[in-house]
Amino acid sequence: MKPSEVILVYDHDCPVCHNYCRVLAIREAAGNLTILNARNNPPIMDEINALGIDMDEGFVLKIGDQFYHGADAIHTLALLSTKTGIFNRLNYYMFKSKLLSRLLYPGLKTGRRILLILLGKSKLNNLNNTG
Repeated sequence: MKPSEVILVYDHDCPVCHNYCRVLAIREAAGNLTILNARNNPPIMDEINALGIDMDEGFVLKIGDQFYHGADAIHTLALLSTKTGIFNRLNYYMFKSKLLSRLLYPGLKTGRRILLILLGKSKLNNLNNTG
């Protein structure tokens, strides 16, 4: 399998999201992981917005030309993970199941929303901020 370009777009203002991205490690064979802050409006946000993907509903993973969002993104990342270190092993075992990812992800989204409110941070509103 040829390594692909792997891009993860997330909300840097969420401390949990930021720490998740900071310690995440994927297998070298999967490709090079680029992590982008959606709040900096990187060029990939044009594609994300054109697809109607709401960043407040979850982060986005792009592998080659394929986009994954929310529970699908965290599930795919788990499958690509190195399983080195406690965090990556825990991430793999929690989210390797697509069903379990879909069951757990809404709780993660709710936690993010509450945390942003407590920190006085705004939602991304990427779909409302497009021309």
